[in-house]
Amino acid sequence: MYTQHFQLKQSPFSIAPDPRYLFMSERHREALAHLLYGVGSGGGFVLLTGEIGAGKTTVCRCFIEQIPANCRLAYIFNPKLSVEELLLSICDELGIELPADGGDKVSIKGYVDAINRHLLANHAQGLNNVLVIDEAQNLAPAVLEQLRLLTNLETSERKLLQIILIGQPELRTMLARPELEQLAQRVIARYHLGSLTVDETGQYIVHRLAVAGATGPSPFPAGLSGLVHQLTKGVPRRINLLCDRALLGAYVENRRQVTARILRRAATEVFGGEATRTLRRPWLIGAAGVLTGAVLTAAAAWQLAPAPLAQPASVKGAPAVPVLAADDYDGHLHRLAGLWGVTPGHGEPCATAAREDLRCLQGRASLDELRRLDRPAVLRLGGATAPTYALLTALDGQQATLELGGRRQRLPLAELERRYDGSYTTFWRAQRTWRDELGAGARGPDVDWLARRLAEQRGESAPREGAALDGAVLRWLREFQAAQHLKADGVAGPKTFIRLSQLAGVREPRLAAGGK
Repeated sequence: MYTQHFQLKQSPFSIAPDPRYLFMSERHREALAHLLYGVGSGGGFVLLTGEIGAGKTTVCRCFIEQIPANCRLAYIFNPKLSVEELLLSICDELGIELPADGGDKVSIKGYVDAINRHLLANHAQGLNNVLVIDEAQNLAPAVLEQLRLLTNLETSERKLLQIILIGQPELRTMLARPELEQLAQRVIARYHLGSLTVDETGQYIVHRLAVAGATGPSPFPAGLSGLVHQLTKGVPRRINLLCDRALLGAYVENRRQVTARILRRAATEVFGGEATRTLRRPWLIGAAGVLTGAVLTAAAAWQLAPAPLAQPASVKGAPAVPVLAADDYDGHLHRLAGLWGVTPGHGEPCATAAREDLRCLQGRASLDELRRLDRPAVLRLGGATAPTYALLTALDGQQATLELGGRRQRLPLAELERRYDGSYTTFWRAQRTWRDELGAGARGPDVDWLARRLAEQRGESAPREGAALDGAVLRWLREFQAAQHLKADGVAGPKTFIRLSQLAGVREPRLAAGGK
């Protein structure tokens, strides 16, 4: 309707995916790099998350276009499937012929055997196999477990299937559940796709207008970029919706440029009451700016509790650090990485810290279990409306030391137990070529290290290098796990590596030392 008025060849802000309008911000390029890295890493899971409309599918389409020639791809975009339907979809995508069992129904074993034969045949030809699942937050727990089992298909050299999960932020929460801990440990790369910055929002608008054929003055003055970003939170799909309605409003008023008034009215029409709340926030922020640092700190600490609680005592002489929003999960992980002497780059902290051989361990644990783990961790605390986070740096018999709202404070354990919802994230050190999990029959430098450490603990001679994880070493592993109150399943995961490193005297942050 308005294209001729603004001398455009087509509507620049359609929400339909069109590769001609692809805009790769720094975050999108980094997300794409993580996916391409995962393809060449030899198996396991790669995780890409982002808010609705952040551009996850756009990145996925770009990834599919750039996938190496030696990769065979299966893409599933409707993950609300049963286990059997998932396996059938994988067979359909990869062109796998199923055995004739004399009936219409194929068993799960029949599907898995057929997939394994196909993957082995591809491996023999030097081909990699990649499974991409979009909207993965809709996967049922049983389906996720079956996906984990598919990553058990391997040769002595590498995994046969690389799985990429793409979904909304709740996917990260799902993988933090105790029953999915084994799957979470197999995630070799993860990236959370954030929103556009104010500058990128302006560049995004200019880019789409140019592709649509704009040649004259922009319908959106440069000074409106900040307001567009504020109203849309920098989410590309929301920018499209708002700008499309704003152009229509300018056309109706016979204007050549969108004004701030037109933009605000468009936001009300598109986003409803949410736009009104968004527009009020700057006044709240401005009022907060007159508060002193002490009040800001108290406010941040107050947000951590679902109800008013006693004010925690500040640690005497503890240095103040920059104020950190209580709901800033990534910011707390950056602080945690700092205790390891690592400054993660731009992007999802777990993924960027991995470049420094620092890996994330996410799970659920009681305070007693965290004390045995003996390392600083980011804790998730239940709030009145949304989760908040705190950095645990020390834990004794009666109190915990946490970083709350920019200041280290001591909190009675009973009070922390009321707030802590059981979810934590910490780091552990491992060489880049090491696997997150070692099972019976595994070989490699990580197995050699494990065998040496176990032998040291028992006063035994170290086995020869290159030996498989079996026999006496597998028995040593199970006995060590049982003695350390770990799951004695003969599978060496992060917690086993962590405890062996601690007993060997490896220098790393400890809870008992206050996180120093």
